[in-house]
Amino acid sequence: MSKPVLFLLAAAILWSLGGVLIKSIDWTPIGIAGSRSLIALVVIALAMPSVVQKASWRILPGAIAYAATVFLFVVATKLTSAANAIFLQYTAPIYIAIISPWILKERTKPLDWLLVTVALCGIALFFVDQLSFEGFSGVLAALGSGVSFALLTVFMRRQRSESPEAVVLVGNFLTFLVALPWMFPLAKMEHNGIWILLLGVLQLGIPYLLYSRAIKHIRALDAAIISTIEPILNPIWVMLIWGEKASFWSIVGGGIVLGTSFLRGVLASRGQDRKNGNRIQNSEFRSQNSRITDFPPDF
Repeated sequence: MSKPVLFLLAAAILWSLGGVLIKSIDWTPIGIAGSRSLIALVVIALAMPSVVQKASWRILPGAIAYAATVFLFVVATKLTSAANAIFLQYTAPIYIAIISPWILKERTKPLDWLLVTVALCGIALFFVDQLSFEGFSGVLAALGSGVSFALLTVFMRRQRSESPEAVVLVGNFLTFLVALPWMFPLAKMEHNGIWILLLGVLQLGIPYLLYSRAIKHIRALDAAIISTIEPILNPIWVMLIWGEKASFWSIVGGGIVLGTSFLRGVLASRGQDRKNGNRIQNSEFRSQNSRITDFPPDF
């Protein structure tokens, strides 16, 4: 697979640690959201200092979408089941398929729609025993987080020639700023501190840096489909660590999503390799033409 696709898969795997890490923290969801964003902000600024200089008003829509995604997901998890929250957030590929042709000029093909449908069916099967309409406000928040996550991916992709990392940097700053009033007093830092640090570094800062690098080379819809392994891996880690057992449909649904993500990754890699090959051929062709036309002065 190409490096951008591997970056996407690595980002999704690290994102999926959120359930286990958050489950280990005894604090309010808003406090967790703000503190992990503060840590992620520091990680990104230290890893890529030049990103700070690239922050501008042009990235504000993406930064707002980032903050909205974080907060709506927290609200959804609080007001409805975790299964509803993660499943409805990953309706994002549907919205990306609709808006990408308009904003990014990236055409959505019939195969794209098929893979989106298969991935959503796989996620639904994984959570078939847990999905419900309980907590209608939470369901609405979860649907909103799906829309905001789609917009975030599209806006990051639109910044591919500039700095998608700057979108994430400012997004984390906005998240921290909004959460600040609810972050004090700090709760049980002797226990929570290490988990919050891991959450900010491993589950937010590093994966979003990887995602930012990948989105420069991968279509927004491909990035969303490949990342659908995250809602499947999230409860799997909880099952492994906390001893929860998987149902038959969970195994079937997880297999479908992993297969879809892998297939989309292979297809995206081939497309990336084809583009790279075309660029090399064009470069060689221009070089040959240059040598042909570069006659000696006395010819």
